[in-house]
Amino acid sequence: MNNHLEVLSDDERWITALPNTQEAAQKVFDIALEYLQQHRLGDAVGFDKPVCINLCLSNNDEVQRLNAEFRGKDRPTNVLSFANIDDEDFENMLESCEEVELGDIIVALETLDDEAKQKKISLYDHFAHLLVHGILHLFGYDHQDDDEAEEMEGVEIDILKCLKIENPYKE
Repeated sequence: MNNHLEVLSDDERWITALPNTQEAAQKVFDIALEYLQQHRLGDAVGFDKPVCINLCLSNNDEVQRLNAEFRGKDRPTNVLSFANIDDEDFENMLESCEEVELGDIIVALETLDDEAKQKKISLYDHFAHLLVHGILHLFGYDHQDDDEAEEMEGVEIDILKCLKIENPYKE
């Protein structure tokens, strides 16, 4: 199957901050999808069609605007995910398309960078974690309660381990 990640950037600072962002994102995407498919995890796993995800490399201003508009929170955040699986027309879309577009992930560079520095981890490691987190949201994972959060974090940790990235939740 030909799954693919569409990467767009609306902030040129990504080029210097993480020069190989496209390749890094593709690697994370490939490993996350492989893990989810091997373990039959996530609402969308098992589709007999290729999967597509859109990733936007953005900044705090744009993420704050989107967060205010769609989440009612007028502040930037590290990553936003907009899952098509949540759309009431998703089932109809599945029948008529050759590819399953799972949704969009938007990452804010400044927040990503600030958090990586606070955690004393590389920008790449934190980017990979946020991308995995966003991908899991597009596959139906959430963290609204403790059980959901524990399940989602466990899958994140396992996928990051495949990428040779340490557990981001350990104290």
